[in-house]
Amino acid sequence: MSDNNEYVPPKIWTWDKESGGKFANINRPISGAMHDKELQVGKHPLQLYSLATPNGVKVTIMLEELLALGHGGAEYDAWLINIGEGDQFGSGFVGANPNSKIPALMDHSGSKPVRVFESGSILMYLAEKFGEFLPQGGTARAETLSWLFWQMGSAPYLGGGFGHFYAYAPFKMEYPIDRFAMEVKRQLHVLDTHLAGNSYMAGDTYTIADMAIWPWYGGMAKGVLYDAAEFLQVDEYKNLQRWADQVGQRPAVQRGRMVNRPFGELSSQLHERHDASDFDTKTQDKLQAGEEE
Repeated sequence: MSDNNEYVPPKIWTWDKESGGKFANINRPISGAMHDKELQVGKHPLQLYSLATPNGVKVTIMLEELLALGHGGAEYDAWLINIGEGDQFGSGFVGANPNSKIPALMDHSGSKPVRVFESGSILMYLAEKFGEFLPQGGTARAETLSWLFWQMGSAPYLGGGFGHFYAYAPFKMEYPIDRFAMEVKRQLHVLDTHLAGNSYMAGDTYTIADMAIWPWYGGMAKGVLYDAAEFLQVDEYKNLQRWADQVGQRPAVQRGRMVNRPFGELSSQLHERHDASDFDTKTQDKLQAGEEE
């Protein structure tokens, strides 16, 4: 890097221009609502407001897994929050999540609605509410929670760090790409080493730790995120590849990945989900045809 191009930080930072990059129009240094918009509420007690980014997919996978086990109380309405258009800054969404990030869950099953935000928190809330996918105690519970919080702490390096500078920044910069690529490679190696002796993240049992990690690191392993599979040589992580395929073959995971997805091939999209029949091919095709007219 040439000294002539070195950035010298000002004595006091001020927000006087957009930062550039794909998401510059929604980045700002203040919180709170930017416009008035109430959240829609459907017919089920659980109301999800989300987008099928990796963080959003975690929760829809969990809900579909609960339904697959026969938990009727896990029926939910999933409303699309288009972060590119600033839906997350509506007054209703800010009321559900003051941090203005997807996903946000409202539970109307009690006498007073309960808001739950942060994807890891939502996974724990649902696991404890329905008594599934989180061991009750001992080593298995500790291992599940350790890997859940590992994901919550590690993903900012993968998404906010590597993903931003490699895929979304206005121009490529050697130092941040190298720095974050090195850290992501280390994280992939952590997972690959652990999965050499474990079927799932917490041992032989599928848990919320797998649901949290799969959309991010499973996506990276299978070349879904950031078009960086060759750059990071993800094929070398054989145990991670095995696990990513194993989790990805679960029907509930495949359904969960579709919910609140307005991008990709049409066959992979289900913009909103209000009933299990919304996954029916004819229903989906009808909805999509109507949107394209």
